[in-house]
Amino acid sequence: MNRYDRQPQPAEEAVVEYLDGEYRVRKPGAYVRCAVTGEPIPLEELRYWNVDLQEPYSGPHAKLMRLRAQKPD
Repeated sequence: MNRYDRQPQPAEEAVVEYLDGEYRVRKPGAYVRCAVTGEPIPLEELRYWNVDLQEPYSGPHAKLMRLRAQKPD
């Protein structure tokens, strides 16, 4: 299937499985929510996630914030 054959995605939140270097859409949707900021991330713009925590991030800043929060003092 190419990008011109795709059906429009529903404007609801997708359920995604985050893998190394890629992700798998388990339930179709238009976006996922950043685990740090809560802002919606369109699937076509999703570039940052954590495989172990299964969390998406809106950008590198959000991912760094999450990593700092997990770091033991």
